[in-house]
Amino acid sequence: MKHRAQKFQRSIVFLLKIFLYFVLFSIFFLLFSIDYPYILKLSRTAAITMVTFVVLGTALLSVYGGYAIGKQKSKPIIHSMVLATIITDLITYLEFCIMNASPANNYAFRFAAPEILLLIVVLQVIFIIIWAYVGNYIFFTMNPPEQVCIITSSKKSLNQVLPKIRKYKKQYQVKDIIDYTSEDIYLAIDRNDTVFLYDVPVRERTYLIEYCYDHMKNIYYNPEICDVVAVNAKHVVLDDKSFVSLVIKDLSFEQRFVKRMIDLLLSTLGLIISSPILIISAVAIKICDHGPVFFKQKRATKDGRIFEVYKFRTMKEHVENVSAKEDDDRITSVGKVLRKTRMDELPQIFNILKGDMSIVGPRPEMMENVLKYTRELPEFAYRLRVKAGLTGYAQIVGKYNTSPKDKLFLDLMYIENYSIWLDIKLIFQTLIVFLKTDSTEGFKEQPQIEFVKYDPSKK
Repeated sequence: MKHRAQKFQRSIVFLLKIFLYFVLFSIFFLLFSIDYPYILKLSRTAAITMVTFVVLGTALLSVYGGYAIGKQKSKPIIHSMVLATIITDLITYLEFCIMNASPANNYAFRFAAPEILLLIVVLQVIFIIIWAYVGNYIFFTMNPPEQVCIITSSKKSLNQVLPKIRKYKKQYQVKDIIDYTSEDIYLAIDRNDTVFLYDVPVRERTYLIEYCYDHMKNIYYNPEICDVVAVNAKHVVLDDKSFVSLVIKDLSFEQRFVKRMIDLLLSTLGLIISSPILIISAVAIKICDHGPVFFKQKRATKDGRIFEVYKFRTMKEHVENVSAKEDDDRITSVGKVLRKTRMDELPQIFNILKGDMSIVGPRPEMMENVLKYTRELPEFAYRLRVKAGLTGYAQIVGKYNTSPKDKLFLDLMYIENYSIWLDIKLIFQTLIVFLKTDSTEGFKEQPQIEFVKYDPSKK
């Protein structure tokens, strides 16, 4: 039965998605039809409102990742679906209220039954939560965890990657942990479904990838600079010779102009909307310890230009200027709240207005960290090819304590894949950060994990 279900897995997942979207659509329009029955009849108002809900909902689900059962845990799916649905509801609701202001209905604009909108959101959120867990349950019932072999180069690298993989127990079951120099490495690969290669030298990694490809094994490996460079490469043929072509380019004049216009528009709008939060935060910091409200620090932006970044002060005065650790006693009580909600970053809106930063881009690092990371990773300087940002790919999918190397590759992936549409997607996805409980996780010691000696008697 399970084998038969796997054959129709894509169809089952597709039907689960369609049913979810249909229910969300039905909840919105059926409940509104109680007070406004004409929303279900053939009319211009009904047609435009329904098209708005479907088109906007589809676009936002694409931006936030949609109903990604089997690929993500249930909570991230819930966060993404809830955000996409609430934004769709609000915009569709406002559009309906505008359309409703007509001689046939209302002579003036007014909010149409906001209590019904609240009920709609509550019911949709409940259904999304239930359906996320149901979807993942069905998917993982059809798909048992893949048996995994981890190949790496040191205990340090192993301790970095193994805890991450073990978080996904329903997807992966770690069977073998082996050093890439081990004589038993190919035997370990043979008896697993999936191979993770982490911090394996490129030359040896190439041989292992070819072996995995030849033996139909799923492959995961961490990128190096050559992999990032090849992201946008194209296959070209000169006469009868195949080449991989990569044209190195910077942002065009048009891209820089549009990006700057978006920065000015959104930062001005953000300043107006967040002004009450800015005032309340400033007062709370002042009352807490009577110290200065703002904290200025030298950071690096495009081409290594130094500027002063503005932040709300979250630490006590006159403390050591190093990255915060978990349960850091230098952080004030108000600072903990500001850091948890990311509100300490709000004054950087002024940096954006000045042109020091952009809305989206690599995080501006402390100068001490820039010098340290560049010594350890000379490629770290590549992040400075674009203007620093308030939000970005590394800030959204990463954490405060994500390693410098991982942050680097997330930033480089953003730079190499840059487009205005990507910036818009990342701006919307920033909202997910406020729902993540571990996004502000500080640096802490991890328990040390040893290599597991390969046992050929295991089955």
